[in-house]
Amino acid sequence: MEGKEEDVRLGANRYRERQPIGTAAQSQDTKDYQEPPPAPIFEPGELSSWSFYRAGIAEFVATFLFLYITVLTVMGVNKSPSKCSTVGIQGIAWAFGGMIFALVYCTAGISGGHINPAVTFGLLLARKLSLTRAVFYMIMQCLGAICGAAVVKGFQKNQYERLGGGANTISHGYTKGDGLGAEIVGTFVLVYTVFSATDAKRNARDSHVPILAPLPIGFAVFLVHLATIPITGTGINPARSLGAALIYNKDLAWDDHWIFWVGPFIGAALAALYHQIVIRAIPFKSK
Repeated sequence: MEGKEEDVRLGANRYRERQPIGTAAQSQDTKDYQEPPPAPIFEPGELSSWSFYRAGIAEFVATFLFLYITVLTVMGVNKSPSKCSTVGIQGIAWAFGGMIFALVYCTAGISGGHINPAVTFGLLLARKLSLTRAVFYMIMQCLGAICGAAVVKGFQKNQYERLGGGANTISHGYTKGDGLGAEIVGTFVLVYTVFSATDAKRNARDSHVPILAPLPIGFAVFLVHLATIPITGTGINPARSLGAALIYNKDLAWDDHWIFWVGPFIGAALAALYHQIVIRAIPFKSK
């Protein structure tokens, strides 16, 4: 009986009714964390490393597969006169989100699983990778996207141009400002999720919460597509927009193409600033 009373006393002291919240709670009983140094702006030594080129190849293949599956899904939906007989908009959103989940899972350990120049740009601003690697990634991502869209056109043959080629355009009834805003906010959601899901400091602080990074990233892509497909077809990825536009190569695809570069880059920059200045300002034990 005495031992039971001791357990109750310890439990009452350990789990008090009035617990600190917010940053006060987060600063208690946390694991020591050593902040990694920022990546150098230029790292010429990378150019002689096989791992550097392997990472670029992984980004190329991942973006190729991403465009192949997603644009082919879009073509299948556009081909049917009745959206009810196909996967519909929800299916397109699942295709984009699901492929990001799978591809980030497969390539995260090799290249970081960016598959998107906007993600690469955001991580560059946060000094998570060098400018050398960032430029290389963006080139490989764009090349992979072009090749992926080209393979889809090869399958679709004469129907590809009639079905729109999966190119991003501003939908009827929306302005350029609407499209730009949708791309900025959509990319902010994606890049903010990337930062949060891959933050080593958060993983140390919240080590009791298992996080599979590709899952929230893929789910963010899915949700953004549900929201913005009716507005822009959802770009939030300049490589995806470039690949589809270049292979489709009609005036409609190029008229507002700048939106699908400027919007994602602004959204990525805002997400990087928010995460580094606001989120990373949480008090934390540093060693």
